[in-house]
Amino acid sequence: MNTLPSLRIGSHTAPYPIIQGGMGIRVSGAGLAAAVANAGGIGVVSAVGLGMHSPYFDIEEKNPKIRQTRFFEANRLALIDELQKARALSPAGILGVNIMVAARDYETLVQTAIENGVNLIFSGAGLPLTLPALTANHPEVALVPIISSLRAAQVICKKWQRQHNRLPDAFVVENPQAAGGHLGAKAEDLGDPAIGPEAVIPALVSYLAESFEQPIPVIAAGGVCDRPSLLHALSLGASGVQIGTRFIPTEECDADRRYKEFHLKADPADIVLVPSPVGLPGRALRNAFVDRVNRGEIPGAKDQCFANCLQVCKFRDRRETYCILRALDRACRGDVENGLVFAGNSVGGSSHIQPVAEVMAELVGVTG
Repeated sequence: MNTLPSLRIGSHTAPYPIIQGGMGIRVSGAGLAAAVANAGGIGVVSAVGLGMHSPYFDIEEKNPKIRQTRFFEANRLALIDELQKARALSPAGILGVNIMVAARDYETLVQTAIENGVNLIFSGAGLPLTLPALTANHPEVALVPIISSLRAAQVICKKWQRQHNRLPDAFVVENPQAAGGHLGAKAEDLGDPAIGPEAVIPALVSYLAESFEQPIPVIAAGGVCDRPSLLHALSLGASGVQIGTRFIPTEECDADRRYKEFHLKADPADIVLVPSPVGLPGRALRNAFVDRVNRGEIPGAKDQCFANCLQVCKFRDRRETYCILRALDRACRGDVENGLVFAGNSVGGSSHIQPVAEVMAELVGVTG
C-alpha cells in the first residue's frame, strides 16, 4: 500500500495531502472544516455569504443602502463566529478560509480572517493580486491562489514578487472539466485537452521548480473523489488534492440533510452546466431551478438585488440569470428543487451519509 505524503504549505504541515474545498453558502462551515482538520487534512470555511442568515442581518430591510452596509458587516461578524467555532472544534487542526476576489467585501473578509487565527487563505474567482499587501502584517498566514491555467500562475508570481517580494505558498489548480461550482473556463472550451490536469499540472510544476528556489506545492482540484483519483493527481506531480463534492454527504457537512441526500441520490448523468450571474458557467445537479435557468427563464426575476455583493453581476446589472446568493442559500437550507446545488462530476461516490473521519480513512487507505 502506498503511503501518502504529508503536505507542507508555508509553515503548516498536514499529515495527509488533502484539502477540503470551500463551498458556499454554509456548505463548508465550521463543522466540516474542523472535522477534516481533525482527521489530518486541511479544513476550509467558505466566507461566501455567511452573514445572509445570521443574527446580524435582516434581508427584509427596506432601505437598500442600509441593507447593503449591514450585509457586509454581517458577513464580517458571521465569519468571526464561524472561525471561532471551527477553532474550538479543532484546537490543533490546520484551518483555512476561502475568500472570493470577486466579492465586494474581499478586503474586509481577508483582514477578518487573519485577525481571527486562520492558518491559510485560499483565494480565487479572480486573480488575488492584492492579497500579499492585505496580509503583510501576518506572515504566518499561508496564501494560496486558486487558478485554472499556467498563465494565471505566472502573472501572480511575477506581480507578487515584483510588488511585494513574496511568492504564493501553494497553488490550487482547478480542473474546469470536472470541478463543481463556478468554473474557470467558458463552456465552449471545456473539451480542450490543454485545460485538463494532465496538461496544466505538469507544466505548472515544471515552471515553479525551474523559476524559484523555494518549493511551491501544486494542489489538484476537481474530480478527485477516491483513493485512485487522488493517487492519479499525485502521479501528475501534484503535492496534494482539494476535494469538495465527496465531503458533502457527511455527518459534519454544514448543509441541510436534504441537500446531502440530494447528492447521495445523484449520479454523473445528473450533472449539468448552468449559466451564472458572474459570467462563467457553473457545474451543478439538475433540478427544477436549473431547468428553468437553462430554458432562459429568470427565477426570482421580481427580486431586488439585496446586497450588491459581487464586483460583476448580471442579475444586478442587467436583470439576467438569477441572484446567486439566494439560489445557493435556498439549496443549502434544504430547498433543493428551487435552489442551486453545485457539484463536481464525481458525484455519486457515496452510498450513505458518513462521518468525515470515515471518508478520510478511505481516501488515505487505512480502512480495514
